[in-house]
Amino acid sequence: MTDRSSANHLEIAPVKYENGQMMILDQTLLPCETVYIEINTKEQVFEAIYKLRVRGAPAIGVAAAYGSYIAMRDSKTINFEAFMAEYQQVKTYLASSRPTAVNLSWALDRMQSRIKNSSNLTIDQIKSAMLKEAEEIRQEDERVCRQIGENALSLLKPGMGILTHCNAGTIATSKYGTALAAIYLGQERGYDFKVFADETRPLLQGARLTTWELSRFGVNVTLICDNMASIVMKNGWINAVVVGCDRVAANGDTANKIGTSGVAILAKNYGIPVYVHAPVSTIDLVTKTGEDIHIELRDGSEIYRMWYAKDMAPAGVKTYNPAFDVTDAEYITAIITERGIAYPPYTESLAKIMKG
Repeated sequence: MTDRSSANHLEIAPVKYENGQMMILDQTLLPCETVYIEINTKEQVFEAIYKLRVRGAPAIGVAAAYGSYIAMRDSKTINFEAFMAEYQQVKTYLASSRPTAVNLSWALDRMQSRIKNSSNLTIDQIKSAMLKEAEEIRQEDERVCRQIGENALSLLKPGMGILTHCNAGTIATSKYGTALAAIYLGQERGYDFKVFADETRPLLQGARLTTWELSRFGVNVTLICDNMASIVMKNGWINAVVVGCDRVAANGDTANKIGTSGVAILAKNYGIPVYVHAPVSTIDLVTKTGEDIHIELRDGSEIYRMWYAKDMAPAGVKTYNPAFDVTDAEYITAIITERGIAYPPYTESLAKIMKG
């Protein structure tokens, strides 16, 4: 029987800082092993983000915040200008680990602002301020995700069939997730959603992570291959599509895990609403359209080797492995933020939301 009164199953955080030690849940080992790894250097932060040990835009932002503090914690610099210059090098280095997720640069910029605003303090006090800022980013993310969930739940009805792509759950954020937040809140309140999770090739975040999370919480979840989305929609089993995002352009074009745009196009064909869940930290009004979003390309071995005992393609085959695609705004029914729900035209509604 599901415990509807407890959120204990949501307590596995992707990033922790306890007793002076930064720890990251190694998501590449899920669902078989639950292992936290110690992070002590900027190189380890970079590797953890690039290798997807920590992933999901909000969690990447939290990791970058704590990670930039870790990188500066042992700095021997005693001069403010030199300390700032050293941080700039750290920021540039970490920002290059995954360029599509805007939360990464957002968190690093926020840490930089905290340093600038602490110029009258000693270096040790500045370091303490950095740690406090990282903790505030983590706590804010938890509050933001819960509010996104509450806002999203207003669009969903008990018993709905819901399709989700990739993983936008509690291990992609500080807690609750973005796209999965309403699923968790609904489960606690007896909504009994029926969730269909795309496997999300090639890195299988849906299969390895989303089904793992939802199963732990007692959610009715069914795993499907990516190319089965059309048939479950045609069968009438899907009432809404919920996804997270890594960057939202000013016109509402949205970058999310590769395959999201295909799901959205299918959903429009079947008359199914598509709800993008976006913390305001992922909304980038400087980026005018999706054409301006840099799409990360990854090693092709992820397609045919990473999850298999033997290669699933001939040696030397050409590969194309973009980590994200852009869903055009015309396929998005609404963009759900912690400040409210944006509807088309997004150039107007997103600008209004960002003004607070």
